Amino acid sequence: MNCGRGPAPATMVRCRQCSASVAAPAGARAVQCMQCCCVTRVGGAGRQLSVVRPIPNFGGGRGKKRAVLVGIKYTNTRACELRGPINDVKCMRYILTERFGFANDCVLILTDEERDPCRQPTKANIRMAMHWLVQGCSSGDSLVFQFSGAGAQVPDCDGDERDGMDEAICPVDSFQQGPILDDEINQAIVRPLVHGVKLHAIVDACHSATVLDLPYRCTFSKQSVTD
Repeated sequence: MNCGRGPAPATMVRCRQCSASVAAPAGARAVQCMQCCCVTRVGGAGRQLSVVRPIPNFGGGRGKKRAVLVGIKYTNTRACELRGPINDVKCMRYILTERFGFANDCVLILTDEERDPCRQPTKANIRMAMHWLVQGCSSGDSLVFQFSGAGAQVPDCDGDERDGMDEAICPVDSFQQGPILDDEINQAIVRPLVHGVKLHAIVDACHSATVLDLPYRCTFSKQSVTD
């Protein structure tokens, strides 16, 4: 399978925090600064999203129970390497396969420890994995999406965020290709769900509470849970 394409022409964007120049690849809606890690929106891009065609066979099974598990340490790519994401993925895979009956070939793992370039948590591979997860879903399917890594925020420009900020997850190549915004995550793994499909999303990242861009949120406290 072809996991990537040749480099596309880039434009320069000024970081909204430190004013450094950041290269934005063609089609990117946001970029991440290598100096301060701030995420800046490219131009005035609104809700118009790029369509990623799903790969018919990502090399995994097509059972009724499927999972995409993403863990990123950002080795040699960030000032502070994260210690827990790879272990998070290993633990989740064990729970799903040993306790909840997920077949091994229906659990797709993307980490920056994988040697197979198709299993590296790049922006392109995460996009393809999300589409693989929901492609052809039908009533009774049980789907799991896990992301353990870095998160970010970028100013919202389509008016669908109460706090005026879009949330994003940072692939291993987010400094080069940009983060994945919550609008795209919603389009990729929420909107395609048909009645009777259950999706569990576990996201351990900064600003992750609304990263699926759902029309509601939960507020947790020691005393109660408010819907």
